[in-house]
Amino acid sequence: MKQFFNPYRLSRRHALQQLAGYAGAWAAPMAFAQPQGRSGNTSGRLVLVMLRGAYDGLSALVPYADPDYYNRRPHIAIATPDGTAQTALKLDDRFALHPAMAALRPLWQQGVMAFVPAAGSPEPTRSHFDAQYYFESGIPGKSTSTAGWMNRLAGLTDDLPAASAQRIAAVGVGEANPAILAGKAPVQLVPRGQAATRSGALAHDRARQAMLNLYAGDDALSRNFRAGAQSRMQTAETLRSDMAATPDMSAAEMQAANNGAGPARGLVLDARHLATLMRADPGLRLGFLSAGGWDTHANQGHVSGQLANNLAGLADALAQLRRDFSRPDDVIVVASEFGRTCAENGSRGTDHGHGNAMWLIGSRVQGGRWHGGWDGLASGNLHEGRDLPVRNDYRAVLAQVLRATHAMAPAALDELFPGFAWDGSLDGMFQA
Repeated sequence: MKQFFNPYRLSRRHALQQLAGYAGAWAAPMAFAQPQGRSGNTSGRLVLVMLRGAYDGLSALVPYADPDYYNRRPHIAIATPDGTAQTALKLDDRFALHPAMAALRPLWQQGVMAFVPAAGSPEPTRSHFDAQYYFESGIPGKSTSTAGWMNRLAGLTDDLPAASAQRIAAVGVGEANPAILAGKAPVQLVPRGQAATRSGALAHDRARQAMLNLYAGDDALSRNFRAGAQSRMQTAETLRSDMAATPDMSAAEMQAANNGAGPARGLVLDARHLATLMRADPGLRLGFLSAGGWDTHANQGHVSGQLANNLAGLADALAQLRRDFSRPDDVIVVASEFGRTCAENGSRGTDHGHGNAMWLIGSRVQGGRWHGGWDGLASGNLHEGRDLPVRNDYRAVLAQVLRATHAMAPAALDELFPGFAWDGSLDGMFQA
């Protein structure tokens, strides 16, 4: 069992130095390994936000100019933009934002937010568990155990001196053991709620209370630390409440698909905590967050309802991340394991689909526009006649991101994502 530091002899200055290493007494660091040099010397930071359960990208990013959208969704479609709070928020002549995501519209207008509307895995599975594993390993279709691509990336660095060979480069807040961070490279994990309970992290009550006492002041860091701690303590109860609200088999499936990720309404506090950790240690260049509750098979809602609530929480968290990660080479990416059906089902929800929208936020992102392919929602353009196709491999999107944030060479990208092909249609996604 991990030996925790003595919180009763901890000075505030020492706490700041150790915060990224111990993550405030809830951390569970993984095994250490020697890094292998493969990346360049940029100082960019990458934060990945994983939406577990397959969020409905056609509600978040509304193709309002396509009449097939409204024909396929008579009860849950988001109305054509008309400038009111009950309609979509126009982005361009084809797409609009869900009104619950209004906090993101300024980022689009500032030119620092973009999206790829039909991205995803070439593997067509509709299993949450397989699709999440394929995404997190970076190797679609491979079900045998392998390190997560972000863990492998944490070991591919040339810019740390030999004395820092065991330095932690990646941190995850929320889940106890996300597959994307599993592997030999050192990472820092800060579980919360049920994930923290399962990992045994919350058993150290004296250490926890000592850290709360240490951060009892009124400065911004203290407030953020206490907010993050409260979020972790409240998440288990929140998850139980969400399950009680939908007591059927789909609720059990949703909980399993969440993989321990908390609800979207707690994501903004996790975002603040992640930023605190990464500011405290400049060596932390990779961050991982996740939110569950996106498996909306029934009563999805439209401008209000369960999906709208989730989208509002996500938008607030992304706006917060943009405030905290705004250096020139910082990039925030939002992804999900797959999309949802283009047509609503008989329960006024949506079922497991294929392609989905990926979001990118950053100063070098060619924002205020979308990138990649889009064919519309006519039947002949859909995957198996029901889903968005995958026009852009998610690994090709990530390769563009990693070239911008880590100056990764082609050989390193091939090593990170075996079998992927560089997608020239995405070459304008980042400014030079």
